[in-house]
Amino acid sequence: MAGFSFSCCCLINPPILFTLPTESPPFLLGSGKDPPATRRRARKLIVSNAHSNPKIINPKKKSRYGQTLSPYDTDEEEELDDDSDDDDDWLLNDDFAEVTEYEKKKPKSQKQTIAKKVGKKEKVKSWEKLEESETDVDELDISITRNASDKKKKVEKDSWRLDDRVKVSSRKQVAKLYPRLSEEIDIDPKWVPLLDYLTTFGLKESHFVQMYERHMPSLQINVLSAQERLDYLLSVGVKHRDIKRMLLRQPQILQYTVENNLKAHISFLMGLGIPNSKIGQIVAVTPSLFSYSVENSLRPTIRYLIEEVGINENDVGKVVQLSPQILVQRLDITWNTRYMFLSKELGAPRDSVVKMVKRHPQILHYSIDDGFLPRINFLRSIGMCNSDILKVLTSLTQVLSLSLEDNLKPKYMYLVNELKNEVHILTKYPMYLSLSLDQRIRPRHRFLVELKKVRKGPFPLSSLVPNDESFCQQWAGTSVDKYLAFRQRLLLKDFANKYEKRK
Repeated sequence: MAGFSFSCCCLINPPILFTLPTESPPFLLGSGKDPPATRRRARKLIVSNAHSNPKIINPKKKSRYGQTLSPYDTDEEEELDDDSDDDDDWLLNDDFAEVTEYEKKKPKSQKQTIAKKVGKKEKVKSWEKLEESETDVDELDISITRNASDKKKKVEKDSWRLDDRVKVSSRKQVAKLYPRLSEEIDIDPKWVPLLDYLTTFGLKESHFVQMYERHMPSLQINVLSAQERLDYLLSVGVKHRDIKRMLLRQPQILQYTVENNLKAHISFLMGLGIPNSKIGQIVAVTPSLFSYSVENSLRPTIRYLIEEVGINENDVGKVVQLSPQILVQRLDITWNTRYMFLSKELGAPRDSVVKMVKRHPQILHYSIDDGFLPRINFLRSIGMCNSDILKVLTSLTQVLSLSLEDNLKPKYMYLVNELKNEVHILTKYPMYLSLSLDQRIRPRHRFLVELKKVRKGPFPLSSLVPNDESFCQQWAGTSVDKYLAFRQRLLLKDFANKYEKRK
């Protein structure tokens, strides 16, 4: 489940200009009148943080407004997961940032603007700079007529009034279609086509309330504009099932234009050397990156990684793939505090810390007090010195994200009591701590013991490294099917034992 928001003085993530769409209601423009919905229900801001392990994020982090940021999902997020039919595994949340740009006009006003500029020389801005073009009046009239005809056909074709329901023109009709939503907010009948369309992505009335509270103008978008933007995201690899979570975290996405925003950010990611197959995944995990300026925020962040942190330019794309939230972080603070801590606590040289960031950039999200220190102190408690701990962390930085009670401690006990190994062996085989105790370590150990392939003395940890096929050939001298059947029986037996203990 992105980064943290900080002061506007930062050069890495500069302030994001907030502009209101011209189609926003009067109460947003300072009329002094609150909408009916705000009188019924107080609007609230929900903030999430991006990280690998929510339990070890610094609970004292504050937003740029001085508010304490919670490292945990909100109750509404939990309700979302309960209502969801998806089995997605979203490990990372993202933060919310202000929007850089909005759709300025509805389609009709766009036509009027074009008509007024007939015969004038115009510049077209998009993710690629296009040459200036001069349009003939007659050709433009024909183009406008053709576009109007195409749009009319598209409206007829893409009618999002589901189940052949008649056009909704009154709030009473809206209340019948969306009763729960109507109780929470005052719905304009014009919103209904968009709501119908969004339900095709699995959004429900409770989700619309959440979107409204986070960013009300997102529900005022024309359905065809919303469809164009979401279709583009789908075309670059975002999965249909991920759209719902993206909208709940960053509803402003519906307002980001394809040409002026979405394409520019996708082009930026591709420029980092990120494969096309990974683009959709990165966007789905960190949709808030669209609210950051490419030139004023994202590119400076990459430059900081290269020039200040010391990440090789060829490796930056890999770092972003491992932790997309790094693009929306205050790197000057997160990098310096963690580097200074590891240097002082373990005597870590700069090169070692850079290797840690390169292999597991998520450490830039982890809290020092709740993440780094407890795990370092645990390794000390089992007899490891600082130099040994540094070797382990440099080779397997993920140790800093592993649960003490459910992961590190059980594996250590099995290493000493069952495998008869000393703790210093972990400096040679640090990956032991990353292997599954139930799926890899225990089954292979028990299998070799049953086959009487184990000699007296410490169990060879090198037998845990290869894949199943190589393990069976090199160590067990038997077929993979036989080993897999043994492992399945062992898992069922362990499950039955745990079930009996719960009774």
